[in-house]
Amino acid sequence: MNIDSLSWKILHCLQENARQSNAAIGRQVGISSPAVSERIKKMEDAGIINSYKTAVSPFETGYQLKAIITLRAFMGKLRPFLEKVKTYDEVLNCYRITGNENIVMEVVLKNQKHLETFIDQLISYGETKTQIVLSHVVSNNPIKPIK
Repeated sequence: MNIDSLSWKILHCLQENARQSNAAIGRQVGISSPAVSERIKKMEDAGIINSYKTAVSPFETGYQLKAIITLRAFMGKLRPFLEKVKTYDEVLNCYRITGNENIVMEVVLKNQKHLETFIDQLISYGETKTQIVLSHVVSNNPIKPIK
């Protein structure tokens, strides 16, 4: 599907606040609510829009740590890990990457002891490196048109 400038404007509105009404989006981009609805449906059908989510603050819900953990999988352990990682409640995001490490994960943890226990689960799959997140500098930036 070719995304025209009007659809990009709609995407921008949704990325800023997916709960706003189609009428509100229409007012921002200069088209009717039904036209917004039709464009959104086409983008959903094309897989451009693949979900709507609520951003939740882990710190306000009781988690004290956010960490980035990389894993360099042991020989023969990558495929089993790729299945196992889907079961960990701590993992917010997990990416398979190039370079010396195979995996990078963004995780939330209750405290330092929880971090230690979580790393103990990972070390049977490979060598880990952990960085504690101090703050977000850029978070969930909207996707913009390719220039």
